[in-house]
Amino acid sequence: MNKKSVFAFSRINFILLAVSIAVILVGFILMSGKGTTNDSFNPDIFETRRIVVAPVVCLVGYLFMVVAILYRPKRNSENTAE
Repeated sequence: MNKKSVFAFSRINFILLAVSIAVILVGFILMSGKGTTNDSFNPDIFETRRIVVAPVVCLVGYLFMVVAILYRPKRNSENTAE
């Protein structure tokens, strides 16, 4: 009786999850920057990078995370014979 422990995720799933987390972190880094204080107004808070590009990058990362969770790798012919 050769029983292998069966995990819900394979190695590919973990790699895809790590990539999606990295993309989300890049999106948050793109959003960061100096803010406005009570004494001075900083117009950089309305840059295209901060209000358009960064949220789209985060959204792509979250969508890629869903794909990484739902991805099911193809099984080998050895495993399907059992």
